[in-house]
Amino acid sequence: MSTPRVALFATCLVDALRPGVGFAAMELLEAAGCVVEVPRGQTCCGQPALNSGDHEGAAALARQTIALLEGFDAVVVPSGSCGGTIKAHYPELFPAGSDWHRRAVALGAKTFELLSYLVDVRGWRPEGVRLAATATYHDSCSGLRELGVKAQPRRLLGAVEGLVLTEMEEAETCCGFGGTFCVKYPAISNAIVSEKTANVAATGAELLLGGDLGCLLNMAGRLHREGREVRVFHTAEVLTGRGDGPAIGEDA
Repeated sequence: MSTPRVALFATCLVDALRPGVGFAAMELLEAAGCVVEVPRGQTCCGQPALNSGDHEGAAALARQTIALLEGFDAVVVPSGSCGGTIKAHYPELFPAGSDWHRRAVALGAKTFELLSYLVDVRGWRPEGVRLAATATYHDSCSGLRELGVKAQPRRLLGAVEGLVLTEMEEAETCCGFGGTFCVKYPAISNAIVSEKTANVAATGAELLLGGDLGCLLNMAGRLHREGREVRVFHTAEVLTGRGDGPAIGEDA
């Protein structure tokens, strides 16, 4: 198998709030035989602007991101929402037949969510990783519905020795984060996440795992406010042996 030159698009939330997810993603990609670079100059993908109806602002960020990333063999994102923005929505920002539309489509074709890339493209699985714990998994909306991420994280987690995965009810239901949705409609968001954390707690799992930091931050915050002793991690952290360290929302 050839050695691809991969751009890691770290995402704003990872950079600002949980940089360990970015380091874990890089470690996984290198273990899967990739040469990994984190291009300097990457910024927000434009999803908040797009969700708020600012298509002009989103298009400006899209042009910057396309120019930055199009020279790589693949672009990998540890977030279904940001990956979905680049892959599914960048082409919608430009007129069909235009140069920017063509470039957006080309970039989208080689943009992947992290766990999907490891399984579907590289055929990789972890070896020698152990974590004696019970866990449940949340399927984030964008990763699931826009990128088809469902079986891949479960396949990877199934290779972690000692980890028992217990499915929660309505694992595919939104957690209430939704990017700017939780800011615009906090009461509705809070009601949705409360239903999600109840389903998490009902499994009896010690850990809540997922592939999108925004969702995980939202659920971790609600679990903490409810006094539930469930620790929250990005799946990349567990796959690199970081599942016994400080969880999301805990002090390091």
